[in-house]
Amino acid sequence: MVIKVTYLMDPLCGWCYGASPGLQALAAEPGVEITIAPTGLFAGDGSRPMSPEFAAYAWANDQRIQGLTGQRFTERYQTQLLGDTRKRFDSGPATLALTAVMLTAPDNELDALRAIQEARYVDGRDTADVAVLTQVLRELKLDAAALRLLEADDALIGANRKRMSSARRDMATFGAQGVPNLIVSNGDMRCLVAGDTLYGAPPSVMGKLRAAFH
Repeated sequence: MVIKVTYLMDPLCGWCYGASPGLQALAAEPGVEITIAPTGLFAGDGSRPMSPEFAAYAWANDQRIQGLTGQRFTERYQTQLLGDTRKRFDSGPATLALTAVMLTAPDNELDALRAIQEARYVDGRDTADVAVLTQVLRELKLDAAALRLLEADDALIGANRKRMSSARRDMATFGAQGVPNLIVSNGDMRCLVAGDTLYGAPPSVMGKLRAAFH
């Protein structure tokens, strides 16, 4: 039995970063196919300038995520990104980078997502900056994706827009509130599974996915 999982996410969502180990473990399970579905939650109209108030809110939330999942949010991230009001909280560039990977090396998109998340939350690198994202992709030997991101051609922009529109339709269809969330498919049946399922151990995650069809 093949279980297909559509992963509704945003690359600047701290809770999605917290779900990363569970997502990676799920991807390693036999019979599971994962499709990344970036929603653009913090892109475009959802982006914002960094401010001391938002930085304090984000850091408090990040500490909750770290306590629950064990994922690291470093002082470097707090100082260099949250502490710099010249930065923007904007997932548009990172979302475009993931779509560039999807078009050029789709089997590496999960690895690219993890690398982008760790670049931000561990290394304190600004993943709202195309130059930083290009470097991250090149470090993964994803040179074709890096080039597509730099060129930002019409085909890439169109594919990115289509992916976000599809993810938002799925969110509306299933009444998903925020990210992360999972849409799980088994043949003709599709259902919503809460993203916090990914914060458990892999056997627990698989059990909850299978239980969704009963």
